[in-house]
Amino acid sequence: MYGHISTLAFVGFEARAVEVQVRITPGQQAFMIVGLPDKAVGESRERVRNALHAVGLGLPYKHLTVNLAPADLPKEGSHYDLAIALALMAAMGAISPEAIAGYAAVGELALDGAIREVPGALPAAIGANAMGKGLICPAACGPEAAWASEDMDLLAPEHLLSLVNHFKGYQILSRPKPNVAAASGPMPDLKDIKGQESAKRALEVAAAGGHNLLMIGPPGSGKSMLASRLPSILPPLTPEEMLEVSMMHSLAGELMGGKLATERPFRQPHHSASMAALVGGGSRPRPGEVSLAHLGVLFLDELPEFTAQVLDSLRQPLETGETVIARANHRIAYPSRIQLVAAMNPCRCGGASPGQSCKRGPRCAEDYQARISGPLMDRIDLQIEVPAVSAADLVLPAASEGSFEVGRRVEAARRRQLDRFSALGAKKVRTNAECSGQLLEQVAMPDEAGMALMRQAAETLGLSARGFHRTLRVARTLADLEAADNVSRMHIAEALSYRGETLRRRQAA
Repeated sequence: MYGHISTLAFVGFEARAVEVQVRITPGQQAFMIVGLPDKAVGESRERVRNALHAVGLGLPYKHLTVNLAPADLPKEGSHYDLAIALALMAAMGAISPEAIAGYAAVGELALDGAIREVPGALPAAIGANAMGKGLICPAACGPEAAWASEDMDLLAPEHLLSLVNHFKGYQILSRPKPNVAAASGPMPDLKDIKGQESAKRALEVAAAGGHNLLMIGPPGSGKSMLASRLPSILPPLTPEEMLEVSMMHSLAGELMGGKLATERPFRQPHHSASMAALVGGGSRPRPGEVSLAHLGVLFLDELPEFTAQVLDSLRQPLETGETVIARANHRIAYPSRIQLVAAMNPCRCGGASPGQSCKRGPRCAEDYQARISGPLMDRIDLQIEVPAVSAADLVLPAASEGSFEVGRRVEAARRRQLDRFSALGAKKVRTNAECSGQLLEQVAMPDEAGMALMRQAAETLGLSARGFHRTLRVARTLADLEAADNVSRMHIAEALSYRGETLRRRQAA
């Protein structure tokens, strides 16, 4: 007696096809699962046994072998339960093998036969659709999986018995409808911040070009408030971006109620976060905060308090937009196209700021800022000082411009970038921050006066090659905010002013 059905294994962002093969042979009673299963897959024996018993089926007193092919691909997670149960039922003759032949199945079984929610339903549905098959998934995952395709066959039962009755024709399972997460409420507005006009300008530039931003200032100067208002001026996600973001959150099990994400992620891990928590990995690899912030914002408050090893692990994602986790037996890649926003005090005690003096002297600021490596600082396009807010600033009237007005300028600038890159055939490039060096020469080379200033800055300020290109990207964004076709000397000068902190440190060294 033989039965089989397809399921999927998650290798990073990719859902790979796995065939669940079951053979029942005479011999001593045994229930074996082979094919590199992990602990969760091995324990599915008892879940499947009890779930089948709950629907009135007992396993035969024979030798049961379950093979998860390909056998050299590690199988992790509890989502194999449903596929194993269906293949067993087909081998026992409880359901027709032809009925399940056109499906892939994912789902965890409860002991009473209920089908429980599992992470990764959206990428599983996309993978099954690419295989030309339908998908059987838990009812809680149905609205999420329905986004994969309007035409694919999709079943989302709540209980194993409902699924059996559907295949026998006793009841009909309706196709689940796609669902979208409701807005989380009004976002914090830039009007709430009094003063800090230069910081607001830098925040607008960062949002318009997708640039990384570092804010340095004393405690209470409003760095965290500014960062929390960045999502309110970012353009909304496009349908393609919504799918990308939702797939990452689905893999992490954070897509609540199967609702597609509609807002750009804003992740702010604590400075005690480990490397596995920030960039992903662990004994059972899963996406970290940098991947969960894909196409959104990763905010690191108190930047020097993160360990140096954890901070330096951000270099690759910031440069390539991808996080690669390499192990001895496999390699996993997660998309990580993020906008890094960081905040820090000028020194550990916070006193080394203009108009104030640190009790521990200049050595305190030097040691504190030295915790951040030069290569990481070189990847941060905008580095600004946020001065302390005085009592006089707090009694000022509310700002005339808020997030709505700034957001319109940001959206217009991003639209110019998309149109420009599409015309050049670089449809995967969304913002100036993602622009390659070769493409940068076509879109961001300044006029003669601007190039002269750029050469002078490169020689006298010691700009690295990466710093040179990042300055050009910021200058191109400044021109886009003004709807200017060419980059001028004024744009180069402002872009250079945003790299002052790094350049001052190099000159001091």
